[in-house]
Amino acid sequence: MRKALRGFLSLAVLIGTVGVTGASTGAATAVGPAAVTSGAGTAGDGTGADITDIKDRLLAIPGMSLVQEKPYEGYRYFVLEYTQPVDHRDPSRGTFQQRITVLHKDTSRPTVFSTSGYNVSTTPGRAEPTRIVDGNQVSLEYRYFTPSRPSPADWSKLDIRQAADDQHRVFTALKRIYPAKWLATGASKGGMTATYYKRFHPGDMDGIVAYVAPNDVVDKEDSAYDRFLARVGDKACRDRLGAVQREALVRRAPLEEKYRAYAAEHGYTFATTGSLDKAYEAVVLDYYWTFWQYSRPADCDTVPADAKSATDQEIWDSVDAITGFFAYTDQGLEKYTPYYYQAGTQLGAPTIRQPWLGNLSRYGYQPPRAFVPRAIPMKFQPSAMRDIDGWVRHHGERMLYVYGENDPYGAEPFRLGAGSRDSAVMTVPGGNHGATVGALAESDRAWATAAVLRWAGVAPAAVRDDPAKAKPLAEFDARLDKQDVRNERQLRP
Repeated sequence: MRKALRGFLSLAVLIGTVGVTGASTGAATAVGPAAVTSGAGTAGDGTGADITDIKDRLLAIPGMSLVQEKPYEGYRYFVLEYTQPVDHRDPSRGTFQQRITVLHKDTSRPTVFSTSGYNVSTTPGRAEPTRIVDGNQVSLEYRYFTPSRPSPADWSKLDIRQAADDQHRVFTALKRIYPAKWLATGASKGGMTATYYKRFHPGDMDGIVAYVAPNDVVDKEDSAYDRFLARVGDKACRDRLGAVQREALVRRAPLEEKYRAYAAEHGYTFATTGSLDKAYEAVVLDYYWTFWQYSRPADCDTVPADAKSATDQEIWDSVDAITGFFAYTDQGLEKYTPYYYQAGTQLGAPTIRQPWLGNLSRYGYQPPRAFVPRAIPMKFQPSAMRDIDGWVRHHGERMLYVYGENDPYGAEPFRLGAGSRDSAVMTVPGGNHGATVGALAESDRAWATAAVLRWAGVAPAAVRDDPAKAKPLAEFDARLDKQDVRNERQLRP
């Protein structure tokens, strides 16, 4: 009884602090009702005083604090922190501060909820759907990516449901300020995140746009990746890449000496993988996959044409340019511990064979457990992705998936089923991990753009009558709309 009472009192305290009564009930925030007649807006904060500036309205949300405001023409841009419970099902377990950014245009416009599934950028930028609908954008840092990590960290509370509940609480807190339609979006792990959010809180978002999102339903069955890698691009390029990989393993001894010197120069260590040798091989084995994930077929010209006659430096430079020898050092892995933890507990991760390497590999594709400090316990939950996949097939509505033809992660895509409604899966011809709606074939691009406008409630009459007339409502901005697809360049979604 005392335990139950303590949990109830802790919940009451959290409600008063953060202003949201529940993760999955859709309960309202403690912020007063909001009017939405202008970009600045007018709202009551519960004290009888009017709040007209958007910054004041955001900061009136209990638990919301300002880190920084950055100017950008035509917008207001805020970096914020929001108090979240470590465990949405037991708020007595404490709270942490989660980073959020808000690119504010006008409270009457639709809002795009974006996440990369990793850290949040604190530089103003627009996701493609934000430009399409000419709206506001809320971007959320994924829990446990620093600094959005509880201290001490209970890693058992890093799962897809807790992360979806994070999004739900942010949405509930901001919906009173931005009451128009909302869309969720993200690329790669961000696209996965948008999907999981829609599954656990299907009533929040009016649609999702998920880019290059892998769907590893059965973690131990990865033959689809092997089949994909055996035919992607043209044979000459595949052979060229495979030959460089082989040479990197044949010349393991001299190249590992270079690696040892490189690590010593920069102070890099290898406690997580267990040895420099394991880290070296992990970098080399990622080479082939990572090329297709991020490069274009024309980039094959940058790969040594005759690997056997290439110098050690040329082999090193090619592997470093595509995969990066920093990746599997302790320092390179540290930032991504939350990803590898999730890959080894729920998301799954590709294991590919690469038969062209023969018996040169000592360890094969190492599992996510190899890249997480041993002090963090892990146990895989095979039902997690099966649940997501079944929900998308049987209940998914207003969901758009965009893949790149040459991106290995598209080998295991999300698929629609008999229960899917007003949804589509589309592929960019020749595209990689940077696939976009704008790069789709003309008919697909028109349908996808029209659907996004329609879901957001801003489709012009001409577009409703003829989807072929659909185009983004906002002009392209070279700074805001700059795409960076190489920020997660190792074998990570």
